[in-house]
Amino acid sequence: MSHPHRQTFLQHLSDEQSLPSQTDINPDLQNQTALVPLDDRVVLEVRGPDSDRFLQGQASASTAHATSTIAPPAVFCTPKGRVIANVQIIRVTSECFWMLLDRSIAEALHQHLSKYAAFYKAELTLRDDLGIAGLVGPQVGKVLDPALAALPQAMWGVRVSSDEALAVTRHPHDTMRLMVIAPHERLATICQAASSDLVLAPSALWKRLDIEAGLLWLDEQQREKWLPQMFNWEALAGISFKKGCYTGQEVVARAHYRGQVKKRLMRFTISGNEAVTPGTDVVDTDRDKALGEVVSSAPAADDHVELLAIVTTKDDIPSLSVNGQPAHLMPLPYALERLDPETLTD
Repeated sequence: MSHPHRQTFLQHLSDEQSLPSQTDINPDLQNQTALVPLDDRVVLEVRGPDSDRFLQGQASASTAHATSTIAPPAVFCTPKGRVIANVQIIRVTSECFWMLLDRSIAEALHQHLSKYAAFYKAELTLRDDLGIAGLVGPQVGKVLDPALAALPQAMWGVRVSSDEALAVTRHPHDTMRLMVIAPHERLATICQAASSDLVLAPSALWKRLDIEAGLLWLDEQQREKWLPQMFNWEALAGISFKKGCYTGQEVVARAHYRGQVKKRLMRFTISGNEAVTPGTDVVDTDRDKALGEVVSSAPAADDHVELLAIVTTKDDIPSLSVNGQPAHLMPLPYALERLDPETLTD
């Protein structure tokens, strides 16, 4: 799937240009701009005269939602409505889309979509030549403004450079955070130009911000395990209930309109300083019964760990624990209700 000898954008930096490293997973984001290498993400490109029509029949978001200013989230499902992968769709040109997703699941999606792409003038390519990095902090505009006319301001907003080789998209969180996609050498050049304003931060920081935003990116372990509503994808504008058919659409729509979603993504904290292994049970301590499982976690400040777990829904959440530690339910930053992608604007 990937090229083991590919040179990442950080390797393009010389020793003199290397960035100060920040091992702290809680940098001072009020005064520092953190650069987070996201080697666990990759772009699956769809290119060709039929790329728009091809994606329209497979993705939960309409290709009409992917514009010059919005890069909508979407899922690709099995006929039974189970999610193979969730992605963000970036329209680069009228005949080219970049789909941003977790690297571990990209080959499975590639193979799945290839079965359908054979009937269209559309070519699928895993773009290992593209580097992906997260930027978070007060100076993101200073870092990127020279490359773009304007930065995306709204959730899932996007800007693509005039030469179509650089894309910047804004991901959900109260703190301004952007994901930057560009060829490794170009990304290195951006880092070099802004090196005095950047501190290198670990990927655990980006994962913690995703958790705080109630945002789960499925990996290989979670492939074909959940309906999209089980990880709140419709609340993040990831499902259109107004577009035409796509693979799995009937099951997804039926679950929505009949209220058949019995599991939900929830956010918790527990004491500790180490991430929890995905798949770890979330236990009803009163009955010693597993009600769900951890799907993402990251250490945070003050000796606690942030968790996302998919848990059986109940009116009253019982006393829960993870690895024997009390699990404290935390609020999500969005309402558990449908947010139509048609309403997204930047």
